[in-house]
Amino acid sequence: MSVALPAAALAAGTMTFRSGEDALKQGIAAFNGGYYELAVPALEVAAESNPVMGTFYIARIYADNEGAYTDHVKAYNIFRKLADELRDVDPDDDDLAPVAAKALTEVSRYLRAGIAEGSLKPNPKLADSLLQRAALFFNDEDAQFELAKVFLRGEGPDLAMRARGEESKTENGVHWLSRLSKKGHAGAQAFLADLLWRGKFVPQDQIAALNLIDVAVVNASPNERLWIEDIYQNIFCNAGEGVRQQATGQVAEWRNRYGRHHENVVDKNGLDQLSAEPIRTCANGEPVKPIGAAGTPPSAMPPPSGRVLDLPSAGRSLRDVGVGFSPSN
Repeated sequence: MSVALPAAALAAGTMTFRSGEDALKQGIAAFNGGYYELAVPALEVAAESNPVMGTFYIARIYADNEGAYTDHVKAYNIFRKLADELRDVDPDDDDLAPVAAKALTEVSRYLRAGIAEGSLKPNPKLADSLLQRAALFFNDEDAQFELAKVFLRGEGPDLAMRARGEESKTENGVHWLSRLSKKGHAGAQAFLADLLWRGKFVPQDQIAALNLIDVAVVNASPNERLWIEDIYQNIFCNAGEGVRQQATGQVAEWRNRYGRHHENVVDKNGLDQLSAEPIRTCANGEPVKPIGAAGTPPSAMPPPSGRVLDLPSAGRSLRDVGVGFSPSN
């Protein structure tokens, strides 16, 4: 696959690499750090020997609204080509299946909204089909998260449900958020925490919301921390002292039960980046800080007990079990 790159990217310097694999590693590292001016030329070299991964990350750079290389038409065209090429890849292929799922998810996102500058008209029916394939056939958690958000808007594919209509889609959306949160998906945890805080679609539970958003920050990868920390800041700053105290008493348990400890956050506080410049503060000037003590390694945490996340399991609706927080037996 040939990709035309911005001239500014090629001016990043005379970068040399020992191999295409080395270029890919350096390109991905630069991408994760937000150094797109270094990532793009490295990924261009990588794409010569590994067109799938090299162009996939280039498309992600084009799709980033906050970057200097934003070009949604180019991003869509690359994602569409990847989705077509990888559509029937084995879902157990650890290398290609995640790329296929994410390409399908991105194409679905573009088809749902359309691209005005590229004359791409919205096609919700096709968007639903592609997203459903990414979420169910490839079992991709990010696709399932996107599917949950689509359902909560009253949209999305008509999956088999007991009831029909807008309410059923909402229930299905909360079900997917709940399922992903139990598995440690940071985005779903943050999204559900916000709903719990506001009491939207689920019964309001501010203590659970604060605990869950704390876990989400610990679980978050570097490229999603900003928006998740924004939600944490809002909940933390508006939580009363009683809510904070009760959440503090449960923080280790929640991190143990719903944590997903990445290499980059093991043995860290989980909110350490909130202390980086500029320091986050509440409207009253209070510094935004983590609840409870510094993060404890999972092996040192006590067995789960007390209030836990009571979420619906697969095949059960909210009418059966609810999405609440209740004492465990």
